[in-house]
Amino acid sequence: MHNPESLQNELQNLLDAHHEWLLIDAAGRSFALTKAEIEITFERRKLLLGFPADNGFQTWRIAEFKTKANEILLNLTRNFERERSRIRLVPRVPAKALSDAVELARLEKANRLAELIKETFPAVRLVRVALNKDNGRFARIIIEDSRQKQTAVLSDVSETLTPEILLSTAVLWLERLANRKKNPVETIWILAEKRPARALQKLHALLRESWKSKIFIKEISRQAARPQNAAVVKDLPVLKIADLWRAKARESRRLENPRLSETARKIIEFSPGEIDAVFSRHGETMRFNGLPFARVRRIFEREKVWFGVEKARVLLAENNFDEFAELIASLQKNRRPDSPNKRHAFYTNAPEAWLEATLRRNIKLLDANLILSPLYHQFRTEGERIDLLALRRDGRLVIIELKTAADREMAFQTADYWRKIELQRRAGNLQKTRLFGDLKIADAPAVCYAVAPGLAFHRDFEFLAGTIVPEIELHRFNLAENWRAALKVLERREVSRKILV
Repeated sequence: MHNPESLQNELQNLLDAHHEWLLIDAAGRSFALTKAEIEITFERRKLLLGFPADNGFQTWRIAEFKTKANEILLNLTRNFERERSRIRLVPRVPAKALSDAVELARLEKANRLAELIKETFPAVRLVRVALNKDNGRFARIIIEDSRQKQTAVLSDVSETLTPEILLSTAVLWLERLANRKKNPVETIWILAEKRPARALQKLHALLRESWKSKIFIKEISRQAARPQNAAVVKDLPVLKIADLWRAKARESRRLENPRLSETARKIIEFSPGEIDAVFSRHGETMRFNGLPFARVRRIFEREKVWFGVEKARVLLAENNFDEFAELIASLQKNRRPDSPNKRHAFYTNAPEAWLEATLRRNIKLLDANLILSPLYHQFRTEGERIDLLALRRDGRLVIIELKTAADREMAFQTADYWRKIELQRRAGNLQKTRLFGDLKIADAPAVCYAVAPGLAFHRDFEFLAGTIVPEIELHRFNLAENWRAALKVLERREVSRKILV
């Protein structure tokens, strides 16, 4: 490194440009530091970097540094160059400043949407443009026509929200606005870009007429042919349930003759009551009470295993078999109903997968009339895997949606799964794939089961379920809170009753 003294000043000036930095080492570990905690010194003709870390204050010689965007990249050495390290210093934006910037950007987007509405419908007057107070992810706009009749407009300004979240939010907001004494609002628009708008249009078709007539899906339409690629608000036609079945159903696929590999069998032997395997085209995923902990893949006619929870997976070999055994022992100790540490990640992670694995082993704990598809976990509809798909003794398909924590969108999620499964059933795909072997699937709509511990049902579940068309037969199952120890159904009742015409 040439002229270390001048480089010391250059590096110090770079550090002084930001109050906080994130130090990221070669292993990916990160440490938050203020600029006052980072020391740049010049001693014995060496440029030194000092900073506090988990194992005490560290001092390294800077062999080289460079900048990339706002980051500082450093090559470090010490102990007579026997130790080397590479680190990155990334400017750290304070949480409040980041939150303020995000909120400002979302508010600007909300105002652009309001102007777009005004440009498309010049006769309307903008009454209010705001973000929702809870998290600022929704634009809430109120417009007024020439008769002083107000309409609410809801839109996602975070680009992260599902159609189920948008529709449930619109229903609940409209309910509050309709009940206010001054300027009650009777209609609401949901404004979205093309792809989410089309998904909302399908979900909207599953609403009862009393709600469908008050909620309108509007698409932000962009066409290159327009001047300066200008956008307009476009009305999407209201669909009936019958319109949904005109769509082309994607062909369902299932694995041909899936069989447990010899390696998977040996892994299951460690804990047969808790370990199961989920098949895919690439091999098997091994789960302990629903928590994935190993992958078995066949590569060049040899079975290989990668083990680890979440993303930290390593290839199983002779020199790390003890680590694999320790992982299973830790799962046996902590991922069990009577775990000595209820805060352990192995106990708290993936609770819905734990419940699903429990029901998969014995679906009759939920309903004695059900037959579980042995290949249900392979079945995906439009890229999504439903929790459980079963067959009732009368041949009716049963869609089982599981929750272990309050989820306001549960009713609409279940309804949308019903739509996707019904499209496949009506196209004959489910029978053709022999999802239930030789058993015949009845020519009747699927039934939906919403299953959760009693306290895990969101307070708005019943209300939102009541907005769904009666053609969707929806049952609610309240489980005992200690479902990990003993799964017990405390109550079962039909939420929406099918109307026979």
